[in-house]
Amino acid sequence: MFRNRAVFADKEELAEAFAAYLIQRIRSKREGFHLCLSGGSTPGLTFEILAANYKQAVAWNDVHWYWGDERCVAPEDKESNYGMTQEKLLSRIGVDPEKVHRIQGEDDPAGEALRYGVLLDDTLPKKNFLPSFDLLMLGLGDDGHTASIFPHEIDLWEADDYCVVAEHPKSGQKRISLNGALINNAEEVCFLVAGEQKSEVIADLYFRKVGYDEYPSHLVRPTNGQLQWFLDRDAADYLP
Repeated sequence: MFRNRAVFADKEELAEAFAAYLIQRIRSKREGFHLCLSGGSTPGLTFEILAANYKQAVAWNDVHWYWGDERCVAPEDKESNYGMTQEKLLSRIGVDPEKVHRIQGEDDPAGEALRYGVLLDDTLPKKNFLPSFDLLMLGLGDDGHTASIFPHEIDLWEADDYCVVAEHPKSGQKRISLNGALINNAEEVCFLVAGEQKSEVIADLYFRKVGYDEYPSHLVRPTNGQLQWFLDRDAADYLP
């Protein structure tokens, strides 16, 4: 699972490295690049670096933008993954608005999950008869969740629908998330993980400690693609 991993001194160095890596990947694709984003502080820092240092580096209008999960809030809410991306990146680099495919977190969750699943089926290229992203970013929670699939709802990973309605175990907040089939059908999946609070989960996954299989993140195994880990030193503290 950790065969392809890189460890950086801190979150800032990690974000800089991933930003450069993403630019390289976008440049390698001759036609439109289908990118699935995640929320969180490390992606947020990456977005700021992309806007500041790579505004002219690629044809951003050729990129299609998607999200792997979203909180069921309005786009202007401070918890919106789309809102964070719009503020830190999209509004600063000039993108084709028709290629920004946001999850409409303000709408009815069940109806929006269905709508977004249809959108993905209609706009993404196909691989293994399923929609496929060129690159999909993931984060890792200190409870082992990824996207918005939490341990208490790990069965959602196997859901038939491309998008599911999940619930935060503490707040009860509704969220919309991709299912496992779409995550694992991406050409490339990249975990961005920073902070010592993630180190025990990383160790559990790496050493397959008792209970590691209760983490939804252990189910991330791209079918025909690559799995990459971008870690900072604190998150990788227990790895050899």
